[in-house]
Amino acid sequence: MRQAAFFDLDKTVIARASMAAFGGPFYKNGLISKSTIIRSLYSQLVYKHLGASEQKLEKIRKSVLELTKGWEQSKVRQIVEEALAQTVDPILFQEALDEIDAHQAAGRRVWLISASPEEIVRPLGRYVGVDGVIASRAEVDSDGQYTGDMERYVYGPYKAEAIKEIAELEHLNLDECYAYSDSITDEPMLRIVGHPVAVNPDRALFKLAKENNWDIRYFTKTIRLAERRGMLTKKRTAAITGVTAVTASGALAIGWWMGRHKKAVAEKAS
Repeated sequence: MRQAAFFDLDKTVIARASMAAFGGPFYKNGLISKSTIIRSLYSQLVYKHLGASEQKLEKIRKSVLELTKGWEQSKVRQIVEEALAQTVDPILFQEALDEIDAHQAAGRRVWLISASPEEIVRPLGRYVGVDGVIASRAEVDSDGQYTGDMERYVYGPYKAEAIKEIAELEHLNLDECYAYSDSITDEPMLRIVGHPVAVNPDRALFKLAKENNWDIRYFTKTIRLAERRGMLTKKRTAAITGVTAVTASGALAIGWWMGRHKKAVAEKAS
């Protein structure tokens, strides 16, 4: 059976909450106010230092749904696409990208799984080069506007359910799969795979990971994709140059040996 790796998004692949990261572009396009951005930044500080309890995230979810009621889905998609590189590039964890590359090189499919809306997660997934995304989906009315209700909420135990659905469709062996997250709310997701990884864990997840002898990682370095791609290109060029040099040296050695052999045969014949 096949294998896969599932990565939570916020504080696992990127250094901030994705909704908060797009606060600036939403403000510039008239969707939210300055006071909303300030509240978002405050929530981000609480999230960073105290962790994300179920009650806090539920409160944030309801406030976001109320906030987005009446927004046009097409406009949100446009804003995210236009602001993606500028917004996401400074907050991508290099270590997360390295892990994603390593899993794909090993033949594993990689999925981003997030409670954030798919309007943000899907283009971000394309941007970093994962194989698929699982994200929350807000309800949209016949006019293409958000109703303030959630059609699918990929949070906590629902992440585990979504992964099980993917596993059935993709014929995955979950015992051989990996899952990465920073939050105790993702305990169900981490428990259903054979290789759970706690990344920048909150206090509760750190305790749980220690008790269960799970892998604990700290992602701290951020890198822009253009810079990363340049580094990878240099490494590949150096590797190709090295192989070419070795091949050329081998060809010269073979040519020298064949020349000596022909000379020895000619001397014996004479």
